[in-house]
Amino acid sequence: MTLQEQFADAQVRVRTLTTRPSNEDLLQLYALYKQATEGDNLTKKPGMFDIKEQFKWKTWSELKGLSSEAAMQKYLDLVNKLLGA
Repeated sequence: MTLQEQFADAQVRVRTLTTRPSNEDLLQLYALYKQATEGDNLTKKPGMFDIKEQFKWKTWSELKGLSSEAAMQKYLDLVNKLLGA
């Protein structure tokens, strides 16, 4: 399977988790997915009262410069860890 196919498969498999991942893991999954599919975060920073969106924005922004392929691999690694694979 190509990296893109593995990435797509991981997106399906992550939905089979029986326990909710930690907030930190959820943020990492979100940020790695966004970095893999959209690249660097060029969106406007959310308002100061939107705490959840600020955390998501910050976590994604911290991945600036990470290639799409590297983000896909890190996403795969995290999904595999969460699923115990």
